[in-house]
Amino acid sequence: MRNKHKNKAGNKMEKEKELEKEIKEEKEKEKESAAATEASAEDEAGGGDKEPEKPDARSDKKDEKIKELEDKVLRQMAEFENFRKRSEKEKSQMYDMGAKSVIEKMLPVIDNFERGLATLTQEQKKDPFAEGIDKVYTQLMTELSGIGVTPIAAEGEPFDPELHNAVSQIESDELASGTVAQELLKGYKYHDSVVRHSMVSVVS
Repeated sequence: MRNKHKNKAGNKMEKEKELEKEIKEEKEKEKESAAATEASAEDEAGGGDKEPEKPDARSDKKDEKIKELEDKVLRQMAEFENFRKRSEKEKSQMYDMGAKSVIEKMLPVIDNFERGLATLTQEQKKDPFAEGIDKVYTQLMTELSGIGVTPIAAEGEPFDPELHNAVSQIESDELASGTVAQELLKGYKYHDSVVRHSMVSVVS
């Protein structure tokens, strides 16, 4: 009977010890939890010790792609502008070449008009037919002048190999050496380009 009471008392003490141990462990856990919560709050409040956020890699790649596309568009626009300017220049050059070719073919016709009119006497120039020919010649020269065709000045001018073609030399007491004394065939320019050089005689 005494032993039975002893066993009960021993069991009771062991249970009390285990209960105290559990209570102690629970308190320690609560302390650790409270300390962790406090540390977390300090980190959030301070913010100075936090590591800087890393830039978004996807955002960087997107910006790089946009910049690459913008550069590509700008290059293509510049190339197109250069192509447009080259095309306009080539078109203008082709037009000038075509115009000069047509004008060059018309010059003998103009020469014949001038030769024919130069042979007429003052009385013959009053004839209606002669007047009609003169009006046609005048209209033709007006139209050519309107597109930039002009005769080259020759007689009395200093000889210029860029404009004149010397076919003979003569002596003159009135004109200085190197001066164009006579125009044998009239020359013409289309804008600043020579279509046909003037054939001249030059003072030696």
